[in-house]
Amino acid sequence: MRRRGAGVPRDAVHHPVFARFYAGFSVAADSGAGIAAHRDELLAGLSGRIIEIGAGNGLNFAHYPSAVSEVVAIEPERTLRALALQSAGRAGVPVDVVPGAAEALPVKSEAFDGAVCSLVLCSVRDLPRSLAELMRVLRPGGELRFFEHCQAQSKGLARLQRVVDRTVWPLLFGGCHTARDTVGEIGAAGFELGVYRRLRIPERGIQVPASPCVLGVARRPFTGDRPT
Repeated sequence: MRRRGAGVPRDAVHHPVFARFYAGFSVAADSGAGIAAHRDELLAGLSGRIIEIGAGNGLNFAHYPSAVSEVVAIEPERTLRALALQSAGRAGVPVDVVPGAAEALPVKSEAFDGAVCSLVLCSVRDLPRSLAELMRVLRPGGELRFFEHCQAQSKGLARLQRVVDRTVWPLLFGGCHTARDTVGEIGAAGFELGVYRRLRIPERGIQVPASPCVLGVARRPFTGDRPT
């Protein structure tokens, strides 16, 4: 079923300090910042075989609906992957956690009914290539569900995002880039955009560069209707 991407090392990403910080912070944010509810919305209605890239410590696993027959969870960072394996053992659906990079997914083409990206496209090294890989592994008509950081709509915060992305933010937060035009890049990769909405995390209080987010769905076009 799987194939390893050519030239991609087994541990393509290694951020042990950030991984330990994220493991604790993400659990607190799920309840404190309301992210758990966004995970429910992100995954609602999925069925069949699903691939999730950048699974982190596996916080999505508990939210997959019972109609999902299998989740192949790709996580390149070894510390987070070990935690994801523990989460997989508690999940209500079968979850297989494997190493790999979003830019060269170690799976066959058109093998999945759905794909999930959750707070990961901000940190992939090559966003267009990663989205091309997701297009490859989805069957025609398969859905891409995304919950991601995105470029702010206000000029002031967008300017701050660009400044921190060029300086300290990626170094402190595992390669995260807050100002990426996530929705535009998904469309440019050939996906048909469905319903999506913009939100902020946390919903109230001071905004930080990572506060603007987008949650939605896109689709791999059927053969013959893919944009050229």
